[in-house]
Amino acid sequence: MEKFQTFTGVVAPLNRANIDTDAIIPKQFLKSIHRTGFGSNLFDEWRYLDHGEPGQDCSNRTLNQDFVLNQDRYKGASILLTGENFGCGSSREHAPWALADFGFKAIIAESFADIFYNNCFKNGILPITLNKKDIQALFENSESKPGFSLNVKLDKQSLTDPSGNTFNFELEGFRKDALLKGLDEIELTLSFEKDIKAFEENHQKSQPWLFTE
Repeated sequence: MEKFQTFTGVVAPLNRANIDTDAIIPKQFLKSIHRTGFGSNLFDEWRYLDHGEPGQDCSNRTLNQDFVLNQDRYKGASILLTGENFGCGSSREHAPWALADFGFKAIIAESFADIFYNNCFKNGILPITLNKKDIQALFENSESKPGFSLNVKLDKQSLTDPSGNTFNFELEGFRKDALLKGLDEIELTLSFEKDIKAFEENHQKSQPWLFTE
């Protein structure tokens, strides 16, 4: 997993509450266990006017021009601004895979479903929780100002808009450290490989009867 770096990204406003994981990546696309290739099917039923299937060439599909991610002003957006309880529904990891593959590095919402929230950290996405007042202010700016962007500083736990307004967010220290270092759970475990090997060697010496064939 890549280290999470400070960046400035365009904000795409998706002003809906209770967006579930089936809306984020519909069930027919869950057959692959690879983490890439899902970006073209992110919000598939909202982005396109036809029914999508795995392996389909999305470049020839009819776009829903009213959907936010199909509008030119939000092309290349790397920050998703959305409503409360984002990521509810099933626990599919394909949801953060699709968001990351599309290019989103951070998601801002009033609240997240627990399993989805945890899965974001495992896949290098920063889920940011802000209060309703700050969320509303960001929606107003992103919808009224083309190219509205935010500077994301994970180390400072802050978001800064082009006018210099700063929004601070809370984040548990362990999760913050893991993102900054680019460590998922497997990589975190491997970082203690020497200690694990030393423990196993000492354990085998102190209790050899447990290791007899």
